[in-house]
Amino acid sequence: MDSNEFGLPTETDVFEEIAKSEQHIKVRTETRRYGKKITLVEGFDKHVDIKATGKRLKEELACGGTSKNGVIELQGDHKKKLRPILVKLGFPEESISD
Repeated sequence: MDSNEFGLPTETDVFEEIAKSEQHIKVRTETRRYGKKITLVEGFDKHVDIKATGKRLKEELACGGTSKNGVIELQGDHKKKLRPILVKLGFPEESISD
C-alpha cells in the first residue's frame, strides 16, 4: 500500500518541509524595459520545488511570471502581498526579507 492512501507525508514532503524552514528568501522589485515592474523572489534551497512554488504564487497573485536559475520572477509589483502568501505556503516569516 502507498503511504499517500492514509494521508501520511512521504519522505519527499518531509525533506521539503525541513528545507522550507531553513530558507533565507529575499523579495525585491526591478524595473524592466518600458517601465514595467517585476518582483523577484530568490534565495531558495535546491530542495524546494521552485517551479511548483512559482506556480502557486502566480495563481495566488493572478499574474504571469517564470522561474529560472533559482529565482521566481513575477510580473508586477507584489512585494507587499508576497509575505503572507509565502507564510501560507509553509515558509517561516522570519526567513523572508525585503
